[in-house]
Amino acid sequence: MQFRFFAIPALDAAGAEEELNRFLRGHRILAVDRRWVDRADAPLWALCVQYLDRVAGTAGGEVRLREKVDFREVLNQADFAVFSKLRELRKAMAEKEGLPPYALFTNEQLAAMVTRKAITLAALGQIEGVGAARLEKYGEAFLKVLQTVIGHTPSTPETGGAS
Repeated sequence: MQFRFFAIPALDAAGAEEELNRFLRGHRILAVDRRWVDRADAPLWALCVQYLDRVAGTAGGEVRLREKVDFREVLNQADFAVFSKLRELRKAMAEKEGLPPYALFTNEQLAAMVTRKAITLAALGQIEGVGAARLEKYGEAFLKVLQTVIGHTPSTPETGGAS
């Protein structure tokens, strides 16, 4: 796993945009953290891309991964335990619906739930590829596990819960 950093200027971003897109097409992306940097002289997007290298594969020009992500190596022991619980839940729900597990959430999305300590629907919605439909259908079940294992329920206007 490696990191690459990009700065995309708000004005005249074409060159930087193309460089970023070329990089994203050529690598297996694990996560992207983006921040708006509001500089008066040159506002920009700052991006940190976490990725795996890809290597040329077969004669047909196919691109394949050199290695799969081993989340036991990527996550600390406590986070991996939570990740495993989420995978068990995903598997059970997918089997019940007759879907492949990745149709619910990918391993990368589950890992992001854990590392970001996503204990609200809004936090889950911030994860790349997790849209409104997935949140509505699966969000509550995954939040229940995250909130239980992480050890607290967030305070919300609806529940009045305490952190």
